[in-house]
Amino acid sequence: MTVGIARVTLFVAGSHSLKEKRVVLRRVKDLVRQKFNVSIAEVGENDVWQRAVLGLSVVGNERRFVESQLDEVLAFVRGKAEVLDETKELQSFNDSDPLTVGEPAYKHWEPEK
Repeated sequence: MTVGIARVTLFVAGSHSLKEKRVVLRRVKDLVRQKFNVSIAEVGENDVWQRAVLGLSVVGNERRFVESQLDEVLAFVRGKAEVLDETKELQSFNDSDPLTVGEPAYKHWEPEK
């Protein structure tokens, strides 16, 4: 399993209030969700009128798929808003994770009778 996360800082030029900023962000987030079915949320610069930080996450079976999906989402966001900065990270979890092999790392709890 591979998890890809990205942090994107946007400049919202025409915004003169937090309400105007939220309208733009809602449109960008809704379009990204509809087109790519990824998780996206505002994660920073909440009280700044003309700047926003969005967090994105993608989960998949293959690293190549997650990386290409994340790249497509970032390119799409660049086409919808002015991007000031972006960072991304991929984390792979192999199938031989100790939580999935052999005995479970936890015991099911049941109350004593």
